[in-house]
Amino acid sequence: MTEMVYGAVPVRDGEPILPKWWRTIDKWAMSCILILFAIGLMLGLAASPPLAAKNGFEPFHYVQRQAFFGSLALAAMIMTSMMSPVLVRRLAVLGFVVSFIALALLPFLGTDFGKGAVRWYGLGFASIQPSEFMKPGFIVVTAWMMAAASELNGPPGKSWSLALCLAIVALLVMQPDFGQACLVLFSWGVIYFVAGAPMTLLVGMALLVVFGGTLAYSNSEHFARRIDGFLSPDIDPRTQLGYATNAIQEGGLFGVGVGEGQVKWSLPDAHTDFIIAVAAEEYGLILVLVIIALFSTIVVRSLLRLMRERDPFIRLAGTGLACTLGVQAMINMGVAVRLLPAKGMTLPFVSYGGSSIIASGIAVGMLLAFSRTRPQGEISDLLVRGRKK
Repeated sequence: MTEMVYGAVPVRDGEPILPKWWRTIDKWAMSCILILFAIGLMLGLAASPPLAAKNGFEPFHYVQRQAFFGSLALAAMIMTSMMSPVLVRRLAVLGFVVSFIALALLPFLGTDFGKGAVRWYGLGFASIQPSEFMKPGFIVVTAWMMAAASELNGPPGKSWSLALCLAIVALLVMQPDFGQACLVLFSWGVIYFVAGAPMTLLVGMALLVVFGGTLAYSNSEHFARRIDGFLSPDIDPRTQLGYATNAIQEGGLFGVGVGEGQVKWSLPDAHTDFIIAVAAEEYGLILVLVIIALFSTIVVRSLLRLMRERDPFIRLAGTGLACTLGVQAMINMGVAVRLLPAKGMTLPFVSYGGSSIIASGIAVGMLLAFSRTRPQGEISDLLVRGRKK
């Protein structure tokens, strides 16, 4: 009956999983991800040796670790992209529950590594940041709740997802991690918007965010210091923003040359949060535009493919994942050029960081799984058949 009403594309019976996966995956998006990972290794070769020398490691210690974590991330991405949407949803729910519990226990068992925010679990040989793994799970769970709410006699999924979102934001603010809190609020808002949220509610949420920011500014020295530094007309050249701004100006259009940059010797986070400053200084504006184009291609192609999807859950989850990936990249680069206050947020697949790159691999794997072409009619079929009638 479904095929009679909506139409269907032919299914190849008995087709092996790898050929089927390769035929249905978005190859352009996957290619962009692989290029971003290669750029991250290249920039790691430039940015991490000074930090390795400072900490008493071999020159390419952090590059080797990034290659290892990146291999795990790519493996997780490919495995996740081969899964069905139902299996992705089940694993996302399980991962979300585990990461949410880990996030709630951070004040008691976590560490700040001297950075003033308790965001990690120290394992000796590595560290884990639960909020990175919580984001893709939260997006999928939120999309599931909102899709269920649109069904006849469905649960109040929108209210449940909002309560869950506010609970996560509260836990993140306690760390404090206002950057991830804003990203969680954005992901919930974009899913709710696609699900058909009234504009009055979205405006109310925006006002609530402004009120929360004002409250945080008044009560959090950590938050106020970053906002004051962003609003100040003068940039202290000894701060990370000062070093990054100077590096970007020095780079110009084509950069100062491979290995000739100086910002990596001054910036403690040159290989993580401010990796784009290293790219701009050594390779110039050209490489920065390439990175922006790669992220834009992933987001736009994913959204275009999701527009043809009939299942509301897949549309909502895929849109949330794609937009969150793009906004996180935009925030990271916006901080480096002083368009946004410092957030402590990595550039997906490019910055160094085990939790960040593996969580990004899982999130993009989910996105690729949701944006695969499927043996079913597209949502446009409904409109075409409606005109014929």
